[in-house]
Amino acid sequence: MSDKRYQQRQQRVKEKVEARVAAAQDERGIVIVFTGNGKGKTTAAFGTVTRAVGHGKKAAVIQFIKGEWPNGERNLLEPHGVEFQVMATGFTWDTQNRESDTAACQAVWQHGKRMLADASLDLVVLDELTYMVAYDYLALEDVLTALRGRPAHQTVIITGRGCHRDILDYADTVSELRPVKHAFDAGIKAQIGIDY
Repeated sequence: MSDKRYQQRQQRVKEKVEARVAAAQDERGIVIVFTGNGKGKTTAAFGTVTRAVGHGKKAAVIQFIKGEWPNGERNLLEPHGVEFQVMATGFTWDTQNRESDTAACQAVWQHGKRMLADASLDLVVLDELTYMVAYDYLALEDVLTALRGRPAHQTVIITGRGCHRDILDYADTVSELRPVKHAFDAGIKAQIGIDY
């Protein structure tokens, strides 16, 4: 491709991008969903938290299904003012107790509702929330009501596999992570600082 053709093509791209940027005038918080069977949903959410904190924004995190193992993201972000509330029961296949899992979920969800009503928070992460709805630990309508009632500027990130269609429909941005290859499938142990 000649330099002139390349320049003409890039100019057309630039004009299209600038037109889209000029047309996007609505300023409000959004709902982002990271779902799918691939690795990286929580990692993507924490990348956004890190970006927000780096820009002086205030963020908070609810973690459903996480255990009490070391949490590198929490170690880094909590000293920078990011509140963490963790269900801390671990995986439901380990606990195998629906009553206690539901109670633990409901307890941490109270913090989630508080965060979603807090106008001082620019970003709230609801990590692994999709499972809580799928397992009926949380009522779908309770989640949607809290999302709809949040402060207009607040962005929310929801992570987890099998996100309910009504949450997907409500979300502004949805990314589905698809597994292509995973080291664990080849017998490579999960590594602290890389996988968790």
